[in-house]
Amino acid sequence: MKKKLLAIVFILLVAFVQAENGYDLWLRYPTIKNKMLLASYRLALQQISLQGNSATIQIAKEELLKASQNMLGQTPSFNTTNSNYGSLVIGKIGASITAGPLSKNDIKDIGEEGFSIITSMVNGKAQIIITGNTDVGVLYGVFHLLRLMQTQNDLYKLHIISKPKLKLRLLDHWDNLNRTVERGYAGSSIWDWHKLPGYINQRYIDYARANASIGINGTVLNNVNANSTILTAPYLLKVKALADVFRPYGIKVYLTARFSSPIEIGGLKTADPLNEEVRLWWKEKAKEIYAIIPDFGGFVVKANSEGQPGPQEYKRTHADGADMLADAVAPYDGIVIWRAFVYAAQNPIDRHKQAYEDFVPLDGKFKSNVMVQVKNGAIDFMPREPFHPLFGAMPKTPLMMEFQITQEYTGQSTSLVYLAPLYKEVLNSDTYSSGKGSTVAKVIDGSLGNHILNGMAGVANIGSDINWCGHPFAQANWYAYGRLCWDYTLTSNTIADEWLRMTFTNEEKFIATTKNMMLVSREILVDYMNPLGLHHIMGTGHHYGPAPWINDQSRPEWNPVYYHKADSAGIGFDRSVTGSNAIAQYFPAAQRQWADVGTCDEKYLLWFHHVPWIYTMKSGRTLWDELCFKYYTGAADVKKMQQDWDAMESFIDKERFRQVSQLLSIQYEEAVWWRNACLLYFTTVSKMPIPAQYQQPDKTLDYYKGLHFPFAPGNNN
Repeated sequence: MKKKLLAIVFILLVAFVQAENGYDLWLRYPTIKNKMLLASYRLALQQISLQGNSATIQIAKEELLKASQNMLGQTPSFNTTNSNYGSLVIGKIGASITAGPLSKNDIKDIGEEGFSIITSMVNGKAQIIITGNTDVGVLYGVFHLLRLMQTQNDLYKLHIISKPKLKLRLLDHWDNLNRTVERGYAGSSIWDWHKLPGYINQRYIDYARANASIGINGTVLNNVNANSTILTAPYLLKVKALADVFRPYGIKVYLTARFSSPIEIGGLKTADPLNEEVRLWWKEKAKEIYAIIPDFGGFVVKANSEGQPGPQEYKRTHADGADMLADAVAPYDGIVIWRAFVYAAQNPIDRHKQAYEDFVPLDGKFKSNVMVQVKNGAIDFMPREPFHPLFGAMPKTPLMMEFQITQEYTGQSTSLVYLAPLYKEVLNSDTYSSGKGSTVAKVIDGSLGNHILNGMAGVANIGSDINWCGHPFAQANWYAYGRLCWDYTLTSNTIADEWLRMTFTNEEKFIATTKNMMLVSREILVDYMNPLGLHHIMGTGHHYGPAPWINDQSRPEWNPVYYHKADSAGIGFDRSVTGSNAIAQYFPAAQRQWADVGTCDEKYLLWFHHVPWIYTMKSGRTLWDELCFKYYTGAADVKKMQQDWDAMESFIDKERFRQVSQLLSIQYEEAVWWRNACLLYFTTVSKMPIPAQYQQPDKTLDYYKGLHFPFAPGNNN
């Protein structure tokens, strides 16, 4: 009986070990099953020579040890006395380690964070050398080698020289001090401020490790809707504890600063940026911060937007406010990242236009250590937007891209939506600001304006859920964001392929099927949510689900009807010369792709034009029929994703298969909800029926209008 019980316990333990909850992300290091590759990798990692004993080099050593033991079933021999002896040599370029065949120009070109991985022959045996000008560069190189191994690449004849295309590669956490997360769909904040600084959760270390593996080098710890408490002495010690954890991984910490902090925690009567007492207060606060955290990155600021205080309250400009803070952090090489997400409390002609009108006149008036952070589109992280007109319009100012990784408007945590195609669509868009080929990517990398400061920020999708991101496939958006920060020329296909192989399996049938699902998923979402340029027609506050009928919010631009402008004649926001003329904010060559309703890219048709319901589309269908086609096709395509996923059950662990399967069922229900609710509403305006060939909605419009979600996640109101 005892033996039988032990056998049952053993079986249960094996089952537990084999189950996967997603915590390991893309750093699982599963056993290599290909015998030829296994033998090759074992030789490559048999003897590892290390140069240096910094905390960063020790992290590289631990990563190699873990990967070797898990993937190869061997413990490598580490040598620190002869840095050039071994099958794998890692360390900074210096007197005791060669750079292989790298030239002096190569060494200089890879900069502070770049790396090289080169296979050379030594005494008739292959040797892999990973080098960089800094220990952090070496760590990035180690992670890249392990990526090659996890994706089952040949390690012979490697000649990789890689450096990041962007200097600042940041995650913005919209995390509040009470551990709620604005637009967070994966549980509470991972920062446990109450237990810091004394308690360092292992999750902080694993967070740093995951970010370093994809080259992210900065984290903004608190919400852009900031609380001044984060700048008080007790909390700065908590921030220091996190900074100490992150530093060996090459990650700096940044804080969002509330503009009114001199009043709220400083005892002053004003926060006027031209007031000398206010300026001195910020200088003293910066001095205090840098005494505690010498490598503190700087401040992010949301000002005069959605109720946040700012310099305009004192009849000062955004440049006045940013420059005051820039002066405070300049002695410590700190920077200020000033967000351009602003729109008036009064009803503007077009919210699309406000950031451009506020910031373009300030071009060239910001200090050299200020960056203006611009959302990818002019409204608010929609499933599809034309690129923001500020890109290319401020050549004297370094502009930083702001993407949203968390899926506020792209299905939240219930939807499989791979966002790399969205990011690439924006980055590859041509602004024509300096002629053809002046892409958004070239604006933000500083090459068009010769800016030293450049970078990208992504609003994090990370929370306390065991798998970090809520939806297993949401991890791919964190991964894709980091990879594109490092190299924005990578394709969505390449990144998806890497992530799938590292996160699930290298089985080719699984890769082919699920990669296709990922690559089409964003377009599917657009079809059943915001087709043909529709935007901002979601529920207000929580932003969960459709609500194109809402027209009772206190501010006009918070109402979906403000954006779709559907009436008996047609639908869409006229931003052409006959309407708000927001299109004039783009350069002429960019305007031409959207200016005329007859030639406008149909992806953006209703973004730029109010179009008659009976207008004939390129498909030959009327606009109304095309909308119906898009909504019904989108929902049907989610059903197809369900079927494709069901066929993948035998390739991966049951736990993650079941999670995705259930979530795809929810996504299909939500796609039908979006389809039915939107079309039922638009029928009341257009006076046109849903064509008979489609399955008719089984609920009424009143039913959909009656749905309420008072506790939807990510809504802190």
